[in-house]
Amino acid sequence: MNATILAVIGLSMIFIGYRFYSKFIAEKIYQLDPDFETPSRAMRDDIDYVPTNRIVLWGHHFTAVAGAAPIIGPGIAVIWGWLPAFLWVTIGTMFFAGVHDFGAVWASVRNKAKSVGTLTGDVVSPRARNLFLIVVFFLLMMVNAVFGVAISNAFQETPSSVIPAWSAIVVAVAIGILLYRMHVPILWPTVVGTVILYAVIYLGEAVPISLPTEVMGLPTGAQWILILFAYAGIASLLPVWLLLQPRDYINGIQLFVGLGLLYGAVLIASPDIVAPAINPNVPASAPPMVPLLFVTIACGAISGFHGLVGSGTTSKQLDKETDARFVGYLGSSGEGALALVAIIAATAGFASRAEWEALYSEFGNGGLAAFVQGGAVIVSSGVGISNEFAATLLTVMAVLFAGTTMDAGVRLQRYIVQEAGSIYRIPVLQNGYVATMVAVGFCLTLAFGVSAVLGLPAGEGGMYIWPLFGTTNQLLAGLTLLVISVMLVKLGRPARYTLVPMILVTTAALGSALFELSRYYADGGLLNFLLWLDLIIVILAIFVLLEAGSAFTRERRAAAAAAAGASA
Repeated sequence: MNATILAVIGLSMIFIGYRFYSKFIAEKIYQLDPDFETPSRAMRDDIDYVPTNRIVLWGHHFTAVAGAAPIIGPGIAVIWGWLPAFLWVTIGTMFFAGVHDFGAVWASVRNKAKSVGTLTGDVVSPRARNLFLIVVFFLLMMVNAVFGVAISNAFQETPSSVIPAWSAIVVAVAIGILLYRMHVPILWPTVVGTVILYAVIYLGEAVPISLPTEVMGLPTGAQWILILFAYAGIASLLPVWLLLQPRDYINGIQLFVGLGLLYGAVLIASPDIVAPAINPNVPASAPPMVPLLFVTIACGAISGFHGLVGSGTTSKQLDKETDARFVGYLGSSGEGALALVAIIAATAGFASRAEWEALYSEFGNGGLAAFVQGGAVIVSSGVGISNEFAATLLTVMAVLFAGTTMDAGVRLQRYIVQEAGSIYRIPVLQNGYVATMVAVGFCLTLAFGVSAVLGLPAGEGGMYIWPLFGTTNQLLAGLTLLVISVMLVKLGRPARYTLVPMILVTTAALGSALFELSRYYADGGLLNFLLWLDLIIVILAIFVLLEAGSAFTRERRAAAAAAAGASA
């Protein structure tokens, strides 16, 4: 199988999804209203609520949701063969992720930009909201802690990526000032900013930066993690127009160009896929493909984290309700394109089947390493740049994706804490500075506290509970789709377009969670901490599902009774 054929088919499917299916959803199901007053205008404060050009907002949403996960997940899942990963990414993007992300933005905009967790209280019940918020906060804490480790590792493994990654912050602030304070048209700041970001990659190659091996007993990785959380905490308090939004936008442009470079290299080099379509020799360490494929590839097919971003930051910046299709559905399409090229890099960037099998000898291998290694081979052979520069470029892409997700994640945690303070009437938690300290404090406790207790490297405690991410994330996606479905029934609109994906995703996530429970019990019995943590998450999710299911049935009966009364 030639990688070019796979790229063309996959991108065509994603394009068709946006061109036709998203239009149908926008007009017939969500029924977007161009005259609806969005929260960014009704509640404008120029800090969190800012009406934003849809292209800029697309850049923010795309880079905030497209972290390292759509690279890592597909890069691991191809161990079962490239075909299952390809089908799940393309079909999932078209019918699952797009509807989910688009729907989360729309639902939040229609409800004063409330997060999906808080919105659950209005749509389902206060009890469901309380349980949902626990799951949401845990997921955000996990994502932030682990992405801090991922970025730290990337900086250590590729010191040449440090300057390019941090330069994006300076460029973003300059663009924010130019656009919002000096009112400069968007074209030239975009062009100049993108050129600068690519130029500093050469500077990074010339001046690689490494931190000391130890400072006050902290190894290099822990130092980077502390720096990253200090930055994320500060960034979460700054107005979105000054850093978060322009950084995500310019990074989105840079990363979009990077995707174009990757796909262009695939078309030029036309490499063959050396991995099998269905792997007949899956290592014994690999779990069953069904249902684990659907949680191994979460981001890139569908991800509950996207609903948090869509209802947390994106909905507060949407200028017109009709922009939700472009921002939400197309944002998830961009991530699907990233996941697709990650599959190609992890299956076609190897000299032989034997070389590929050597890397994928154990489940969990591949991931980011396969993307960088395989992608660098394809780019260097297709475009003619050195393998080392291509590897730096791809590492910077991965770091920027992870960094923008971490920025958004800490800000979302701050929102959740503030919303909880409002719901439970705790004034101190409504303060932005206090809420940020609480959010960062929990992340650092997970990162350093768990590592100290379990004897892990300092700052890497989040990696211990990372195996729970896939199931938790997909359960959250299912819950979000169910909340949207209840909203649709209340409005008298068809809910099957969100309900069918919800059933499939939730079933796969619960099946995966049960499999993981059996594995944790086999590994450590009742003393395994992951066993109890996974069990708690499953129980919380089931309770929310039951509450939402009851609300869905109740609203459906009410709608049927109203229709019968009207016909009589």
